[in-house]
Formats: sequence, structure tokens, C-alpha cells
Amino acid sequence: MNEARFHFPFMRWRKYWIGVSAAMLLVTVVALIINAATLGMPLNFGIDFTGGTLIDVKFGQPATLADIRAAYTAHGVHDIVVQAFESSHNREFKLTTPAIPEEQEKAIFDELGGKFGGYEIVSKDKVSPVIGAELRRDAVLAVGLATVAMIVYLTIRFEIRFAVAAIVAMLHDILLTVGAFAVFRLPVDTSFVVAVLTVYGYSVNDTIIIFDRIRERLHARRKEPLEELINVSINQTLSRTINTVVTVLLALLAVLVFGGSSVHVLALALIIGIILGTYSSIFIASPVYLYLVQRTERRAHGKLARAS
Repeated sequence: MNEARFHFPFMRWRKYWIGVSAAMLLVTVVALIINAATLGMPLNFGIDFTGGTLIDVKFGQPATLADIRAAYTAHGVHDIVVQAFESSHNREFKLTTPAIPEEQEKAIFDELGGKFGGYEIVSKDKVSPVIGAELRRDAVLAVGLATVAMIVYLTIRFEIRFAVAAIVAMLHDILLTVGAFAVFRLPVDTSFVVAVLTVYGYSVNDTIIIFDRIRERLHARRKEPLEELINVSINQTLSRTINTVVTVLLALLAVLVFGGSSVHVLALALIIGIILGTYSSIFIASPVYLYLVQRTERRAHGKLARAS
């Protein structure tokens, strides 16, 4: 069995980190309540959830993403996504906008058309708020089904206490990712749901690596104190954890910086979730498992004491 390159007493700090997580979860709840009171909804849902308009527009002369956003901003419309068709030489764009009055929309395009040699609306589709409500329900259902599937898988592969600890860590990651978007009122669209489910997979994978090592040591070193056994297991896998998260974050930062506005939400949600997933595998999942084992042992000792 490999010796650990690091010797951090993670379990000694477990109450501190659980306190930090509890504080962040409290901030998340407060932010959701404030948003619900001021925005009318707990998160800044995009048109995928609230309804809006998808427009394919073609100009007579080349335009820029900044010009189009500026025209909408000048008319008080801020939450828009603009994408250029690569083959159109900056003449044709796909716009995703909130629902606004027809007169306001026409005024914006008249202004842009006057600046860029006229315009043609190639296609225009409205997204109903009813569809948005269905998307929200489907998103919640997807997360719920993923949770159940993870519990079944982890219970079969390990045992129920490992499964419960991993699920607590995963839900912690999801709630705090949602919390970050709530605090900063970042736009939430369908790509956010994709990111949440991806974070689910990453978080459980990172946790399984540590739990595998814990299980190995449980079989090989039965007399080793559990707290020390978990510490050593985390330290033995820490190099892999650091290498993995740094590699993934470098790729996601490149997507965030160079990927364009259409993937910003996805990249940002993944970055937040990956950081939280790494954190929770060490500071949440393992302490929860330790607590569950100690609780089981206390109950067993209590029953023996009562029986005697």
C-alpha cells in the first residue's frame, strides 16, 4: 500500500469545515429568500424557464455582438444572448431575448438596421412560460432520479453509510452551486441543469476514490483507529485529487474566457461545482462517514450496556 506524500490531519479540522459549509448553506437560503421577494423567483431564470423569444436576424452589413447588445441595453433590455453564425461573415445572428413588446423590439431592429444596412428577420420563435415551468419540473426530476440512482449504486458497491455520506456531499455541492448563482444573481438556463448533473458525476467519482482507499485500509488494518485511517486514506489520494482538479479547471477556464457568451453559464457552473466537489469529497463526505460509523458504534454499545 502506497505511503502518503502528505500528512494533513483532515479529520481534526472536520468540525471547522462543516461549520464553514453550514454558514455557506445559510447564505444560500437567505439569498434564495431575498431573490424570491425582490425578483419574484429564487433564481435569475433565463428564458428557457421564464419564456422569451428566439430570433434569427440578418443584417445588410457586418455587425458585432457588442453593437447588438448595446442596442438592447439602450432600450432597457439586459438579459440577452447573442451568437454569430460563423459562415455569415458577421451578418447573421441568433438572439435569445426576454419577452418584450413588439413595438420595442421593432424599434431596436430599426435602429440596428439603420446602422448596418437594413435587416431581415429570418426566423422568430417564442418560448412559452408553460414550457419553462415544464423544464423546471423536469430539471428537479432529473436531479431526483440521479440521486436515487447514486444511492443504489453506492450501496451495492460499498455499503449504506458510504452511500449516505456521498449523497450528503453531492447535495452539498449542488446546493452551494445554486447558492453562488443566487447570491450573484447569475442567469440560469438549461445549460445550468447540464452542469449540475455533470457536477453530480464528478463529485461522486472523487468521493469514490477516497472511499475505495478507506475500504482497502479497513480490510488491511482492522486495528487502526478509524479517524487516523481516514486521514491517511485522504492523504494517499490527495496528489491524484489535486492533479485532476487542476487539469479540469484549466480546461474550464479556457472555455470560460474564450468560449463566448453562449457557454459562460455552463463553464461557470462547472467551475464552481468542480471546486465544491473536490472540497466536499475531503471535508464533507469523509467526516459524515466517520460520524455515521461512530453513531452506529455508540448505539451498539448502548444496547450492550442496557442488556447487561
